[in-house]
Amino acid sequence: MNELKMSENSSSDEILPFAKMVHDLFSLPVTMRSKNKKGVRLEKGSVVDKDYSGPVLEEALQKNCIIHTIPSKGAYKGIPVVVCPIQDNKGNVIAAIGIVDVVCTIDLASVFGNYPQIVRQVEESKKVIS
Repeated sequence: MNELKMSENSSSDEILPFAKMVHDLFSLPVTMRSKNKKGVRLEKGSVVDKDYSGPVLEEALQKNCIIHTIPSKGAYKGIPVVVCPIQDNKGNVIAAIGIVDVVCTIDLASVFGNYPQIVRQVEESKKVIS
């Protein structure tokens, strides 16, 4: 039986399937690390770093909360990102995963001008997240 497991001590090889799934799903750069070990960075369908950590990943691990920001340093300096902690069933942080925040960078009204209901849904979800 095949299975995937993740813990606060997971290596980059162990978290890679999770990061790859998110990368494939969104076609966006993805970074991920466990709490106690550096992780991975994926871009354009490839693993570009298997010993990766970034300032926003580390902040999300420390604060155990979702962070929407534009980093002032690191591989994604000046680019909007969103990073989310991954928690165990007790709420303890075990890892963090981040993506480039394209929703922050586009004018949703112009993209979805003919779909006002979609714009309202996205705007409401952004209020809940913030």
